Amino acid sequence: QAIKKDKFEIFAQSINSQNEKKYEILIRMKDSKDEIVSPYFFINRAKKINLYNEITKKVIQKSFEFFEDKNVEFSINFSISDILEKDVVDFLIQKIYEFDIGYFLTIEITESEGIDNIEEVVSFIKIVKNLGVKIAIDDFGTGYSNFSYLVKLQADFIKLDGSIIQEINKTKTAKAVVEAIVFFAQKIGIKTVAEFVSSKEIFETCKELNIDYFQGYWFDEPKNVKDLKIGKDY
Repeated sequence: QAIKKDKFEIFAQSINSQNEKKYEILIRMKDSKDEIVSPYFFINRAKKINLYNEITKKVIQKSFEFFEDKNVEFSINFSISDILEKDVVDFLIQKIYEFDIGYFLTIEITESEGIDNIEEVVSFIKIVKNLGVKIAIDDFGTGYSNFSYLVKLQADFIKLDGSIIQEINKTKTAKAVVEAIVFFAQKIGIKTVAEFVSSKEIFETCKELNIDYFQGYWFDEPKNVKDLKIGKDY
Protein backbone atom coordinates (compact mmCIF):
# COMPACT_ATOMS: atom_id res chain seq x y z
CA GLN A 1 0.00 0.00 0.00
CA ALA A 2 2.82 2.42 0.87
CA ILE A 3 4.46 1.81 -2.51
CA LYS A 4 1.17 2.23 -4.37
CA LYS A 5 0.31 5.42 -2.49
CA ASP A 6 3.89 6.78 -2.40
CA LYS A 7 4.06 6.88 1.38
CA PHE A 8 7.85 7.02 1.53
CA GLU A 9 9.93 9.95 2.72
CA ILE A 10 13.67 10.46 2.51
CA PHE A 11 15.62 11.57 5.56
CA ALA A 12 19.26 12.63 5.71
CA GLN A 13 22.07 12.54 8.25
CA SER A 14 25.22 14.62 7.83
CA ILE A 15 28.69 13.16 7.26
CA ASN A 16 31.25 15.69 8.48
CA SER A 17 34.92 16.43 7.99
CA GLN A 18 36.85 19.51 9.08
CA ASN A 19 35.97 21.38 5.90
CA GLU A 20 33.10 19.48 4.28
CA LYS A 21 29.55 18.33 4.99
CA LYS A 22 27.70 15.77 2.93
CA TYR A 23 24.67 13.57 3.61
CA GLU A 24 23.57 9.96 3.78
CA ILE A 25 20.02 9.36 2.58
CA LEU A 26 17.81 7.12 4.71
CA ILE A 27 14.33 5.88 3.87
CA ARG A 28 11.28 6.19 6.14
CA MET A 29 7.68 5.11 5.60
CA LYS A 30 4.42 6.76 6.61
CA ASP A 31 1.78 4.45 8.07
CA SER A 32 -1.99 4.77 7.65
CA LYS A 33 -2.00 7.55 10.28
CA ASP A 34 0.87 9.37 8.51
CA GLU A 35 3.25 8.60 11.35
CA ILE A 36 6.90 7.89 10.48
CA VAL A 37 7.95 4.23 10.57
CA SER A 38 11.58 3.11 10.87
CA PRO A 39 12.96 0.79 8.14
CA TYR A 40 13.62 -1.70 10.93
CA PHE A 41 9.90 -2.53 10.73
CA PHE A 42 9.48 -2.81 6.96
CA ILE A 43 12.74 -3.56 5.07
CA ASN A 44 12.87 -7.29 5.86
CA ARG A 45 9.16 -7.66 5.11
CA ALA A 46 9.67 -5.87 1.81
CA LYS A 47 12.43 -8.36 0.92
CA LYS A 48 10.18 -11.33 1.74
CA ILE A 49 7.43 -10.15 -0.62
CA ASN A 50 9.85 -9.00 -3.36
CA LEU A 51 9.17 -5.29 -3.00
CA TYR A 52 12.58 -4.26 -1.66
CA ASN A 53 13.82 -3.17 -5.09
CA GLU A 54 10.81 -0.88 -5.48
CA ILE A 55 11.86 0.91 -2.30
CA THR A 56 15.40 1.33 -3.67
CA LYS A 57 13.93 3.00 -6.76
CA LYS A 58 11.98 5.38 -4.52
CA VAL A 59 15.22 6.34 -2.76
CA ILE A 60 16.95 6.97 -6.10
CA GLN A 61 14.12 9.06 -7.55
CA LYS A 62 13.42 11.15 -4.45
CA SER A 63 17.06 11.79 -3.50
CA PHE A 64 18.05 12.75 -7.04
CA GLU A 65 15.10 15.14 -7.26
CA PHE A 66 16.07 16.76 -3.97
CA PHE A 67 19.82 17.11 -4.62
CA GLU A 68 19.54 17.95 -8.33
CA ASP A 69 20.33 21.66 -7.89
CA LYS A 70 22.10 21.64 -4.52
CA ASN A 71 25.76 21.02 -5.50
CA VAL A 72 26.14 18.92 -2.35
CA GLU A 73 27.50 15.37 -2.15
CA PHE A 74 25.18 12.64 -0.88
CA SER A 75 25.08 8.88 -0.58
CA ILE A 76 22.46 6.17 -0.99
CA ASN A 77 22.57 2.57 0.22
CA PHE A 78 22.70 -0.32 -2.25
CA SER A 79 22.49 -3.93 -1.12
CA ILE A 80 24.08 -6.76 -3.06
CA SER A 81 20.57 -7.80 -4.18
CA ASP A 82 20.07 -4.30 -5.66
CA ILE A 83 23.34 -4.62 -7.60
CA LEU A 84 22.35 -8.03 -8.96
CA GLU A 85 18.91 -6.80 -10.05
CA LYS A 86 19.26 -5.57 -13.65
CA ASP A 87 16.04 -3.56 -13.47
CA VAL A 88 17.32 -1.55 -10.47
CA VAL A 89 20.76 -0.95 -12.00
CA ASP A 90 19.21 0.20 -15.29
CA PHE A 91 16.92 2.56 -13.35
CA LEU A 92 19.90 3.98 -11.42
CA ILE A 93 21.98 4.59 -14.57
CA GLN A 94 19.04 6.15 -16.38
CA LYS A 95 18.45 8.55 -13.48
CA ILE A 96 22.16 9.46 -13.16
CA TYR A 97 22.07 10.56 -16.81
CA GLU A 98 18.69 12.26 -16.44
CA PHE A 99 19.71 14.34 -13.40
CA ASP A 100 23.42 14.62 -14.34
CA ILE A 101 24.30 13.91 -10.73
CA GLY A 102 27.00 11.21 -10.85
CA TYR A 103 29.81 13.38 -9.49
CA PHE A 104 27.81 14.23 -6.36
CA LEU A 105 26.74 10.64 -5.65
CA THR A 106 28.31 7.97 -3.43
CA ILE A 107 26.86 4.46 -3.37
CA GLU A 108 27.24 2.75 0.00
CA ILE A 109 27.42 -1.02 -0.48
CA THR A 110 26.00 -2.81 2.54
CA GLU A 111 28.90 -5.20 2.78
CA SER A 112 27.95 -7.23 5.85
CA GLU A 113 25.77 -9.53 3.72
CA GLY A 114 28.90 -10.98 2.14
CA ILE A 115 29.71 -10.84 -1.55
CA ASP A 116 29.39 -14.16 -3.37
CA ASN A 117 28.95 -12.60 -6.82
CA ILE A 118 32.13 -10.53 -6.76
CA GLU A 119 32.52 -10.36 -10.58
CA GLU A 120 29.06 -8.90 -11.06
CA VAL A 121 29.60 -6.40 -8.27
CA VAL A 122 32.96 -5.31 -9.74
CA SER A 123 31.31 -4.90 -13.14
CA PHE A 124 28.59 -2.69 -11.60
CA ILE A 125 31.22 -0.56 -9.83
CA LYS A 126 33.17 0.00 -13.06
CA ILE A 127 30.00 1.17 -14.82
CA VAL A 128 28.97 3.69 -12.14
CA LYS A 129 32.52 4.92 -11.55
CA ASN A 130 32.69 5.84 -15.24
CA LEU A 131 29.71 8.11 -14.48
CA GLY A 132 31.60 9.87 -11.65
CA VAL A 133 30.04 7.92 -8.78
CA LYS A 134 32.12 7.10 -5.67
CA ILE A 135 31.91 3.82 -3.73
CA ALA A 136 31.73 3.32 0.04
CA ILE A 137 31.80 0.01 1.90
CA ASP A 138 29.29 0.23 4.74
CA ASP A 139 29.55 -1.38 8.19
CA PHE A 140 33.19 -2.38 7.73
CA GLY A 141 34.75 -4.23 10.65
CA THR A 142 31.99 -6.76 11.33
CA GLY A 143 30.24 -9.57 9.49
CA TYR A 144 32.10 -10.58 6.36
CA SER A 145 34.65 -7.75 6.44
CA ASN A 146 37.46 -8.63 4.11
CA PHE A 147 40.44 -6.42 3.25
CA SER A 148 40.73 -7.99 -0.18
CA TYR A 149 37.22 -6.68 -0.98
CA LEU A 150 38.51 -3.13 -0.69
CA VAL A 151 41.08 -3.64 -3.43
CA LYS A 152 38.72 -5.54 -5.73
CA LEU A 153 35.85 -3.11 -5.23
CA GLN A 154 37.97 0.05 -5.74
CA ALA A 155 36.35 1.60 -2.68
CA ASP A 156 36.72 5.35 -2.12
CA PHE A 157 35.44 5.20 1.47
CA ILE A 158 35.24 2.69 4.32
CA LYS A 159 32.46 3.28 6.85
CA LEU A 160 33.61 1.86 10.18
CA ASP A 161 30.84 -0.13 11.79
CA GLY A 162 29.07 1.78 14.55
CA SER A 163 29.21 -1.11 17.01
CA ILE A 164 33.03 -0.85 17.02
CA ILE A 165 33.06 2.96 17.19
CA GLN A 166 30.72 2.81 20.21
CA GLU A 167 33.30 0.63 21.99
CA ILE A 168 36.37 2.61 20.96
CA ASN A 169 36.93 4.13 24.43
CA LYS A 170 35.77 1.04 26.33
CA THR A 171 38.05 -1.74 25.06
CA LYS A 172 41.60 -1.91 23.74
CA THR A 173 40.46 -4.43 21.15
CA ALA A 174 37.95 -2.07 19.55
CA LYS A 175 40.50 0.73 19.40
CA ALA A 176 43.12 -1.62 17.92
CA VAL A 177 40.70 -2.83 15.24
CA VAL A 178 39.91 0.76 14.24
CA GLU A 179 43.61 1.68 14.19
CA ALA A 180 44.39 -1.29 11.94
CA ILE A 181 41.59 -0.45 9.47
CA VAL A 182 42.58 3.24 9.33
CA PHE A 183 46.27 2.37 8.84
CA PHE A 184 45.43 0.00 5.98
CA ALA A 185 43.02 2.50 4.39
CA GLN A 186 45.60 5.31 4.46
CA LYS A 187 48.20 3.05 2.82
CA ILE A 188 45.96 2.38 -0.18
CA GLY A 189 44.34 5.83 -0.38
CA ILE A 190 40.86 5.11 0.98
CA LYS A 191 39.07 7.65 3.18
CA THR A 192 37.47 6.48 6.45
CA VAL A 193 34.13 7.39 8.02
CA ALA A 194 33.24 6.74 11.67
CA GLU A 195 29.56 5.88 12.18
CA PHE A 196 27.62 6.23 15.47
CA VAL A 197 29.74 9.11 16.76
CA SER A 198 27.43 9.86 19.67
CA SER A 199 29.62 11.78 22.14
CA LYS A 200 32.46 14.28 22.29
CA GLU A 201 34.74 11.60 23.77
CA ILE A 202 34.17 9.24 20.83
CA PHE A 203 34.63 12.13 18.39
CA GLU A 204 37.95 13.17 19.97
CA THR A 205 39.30 9.60 19.89
CA CYS A 206 38.28 9.20 16.24
CA LYS A 207 40.09 12.44 15.40
CA GLU A 208 43.22 11.21 17.21
CA LEU A 209 43.13 8.06 15.08
CA ASN A 210 43.05 10.22 11.91
CA ILE A 211 39.60 9.15 10.74
CA ASP A 212 38.53 11.45 7.89
CA TYR A 213 34.75 11.79 8.34
CA PHE A 214 32.29 11.53 11.23
CA GLN A 215 28.59 10.67 11.36
CA GLY A 216 26.30 10.33 14.35
CA TYR A 217 24.10 11.95 16.97
CA TRP A 218 26.98 14.09 18.28
CA PHE A 219 26.44 16.09 15.08
CA ASP A 220 22.76 15.55 14.26
CA GLU A 221 19.90 13.09 14.04
CA PRO A 222 18.47 12.02 10.69
CA LYS A 223 15.91 14.57 9.57
CA ASN A 224 13.47 14.93 6.72
CA VAL A 225 15.26 16.46 3.72
CA LYS A 226 12.52 19.08 3.60
CA ASP A 227 14.03 20.47 6.81
CA LEU A 228 17.62 20.63 5.51
CA LYS A 229 19.06 24.09 5.01
CA ILE A 230 21.49 23.43 2.18
CA GLY A 231 22.12 24.51 -1.38
CA LYS A 232 22.40 27.84 -3.13
CA ASP A 233 19.59 29.44 -1.08
CA TYR A 234 21.64 29.13 2.14
